[in-house]
Amino acid sequence: MAVERKHQLGCNCCQAVLLAFAPEIGLKWSAEGAAGLFQEEGLEDALMALGSGFGAGMGGMDATCGALVGAGMVVGLLNGNGAASDDGESRPAVPTVLKTRRLCAEFKEKVGALRCADIKGVQTKKVLCSCDNCVRYAIQIAEKYIDPE
Repeated sequence: MAVERKHQLGCNCCQAVLLAFAPEIGLKWSAEGAAGLFQEEGLEDALMALGSGFGAGMGGMDATCGALVGAGMVVGLLNGNGAASDDGESRPAVPTVLKTRRLCAEFKEKVGALRCADIKGVQTKKVLCSCDNCVRYAIQIAEKYIDPE
């Protein structure tokens, strides 16, 4: 579904991953009273704007894969920042940075690289994974690192 929406909307890989999690993001952020940041009627626009600079390997620079960046954003949006709370406990139990590290490792194992240029075979002329499959894999892997409510 995310890949189809990517092509229908003409969005980049990061945006496609973010939009795949729009319902979960909207529920979490509205429940936490995020001052209208992700209100339901503007949620897709907000996610499109958030991911807009991360296409074609972060700003068109063939750097980190946009689908992977989107997955990392999703993990952060749905898990929080892992900062200490007033009672001294860290939330979430596994900090988002560690989950994102694991997400990156799994993505690299599945796709073969983290950089868009390497994935697309800019230097080697050997494509490791299609952009559509990068989106699919990023979504599948991100789902593992989202804390259940």
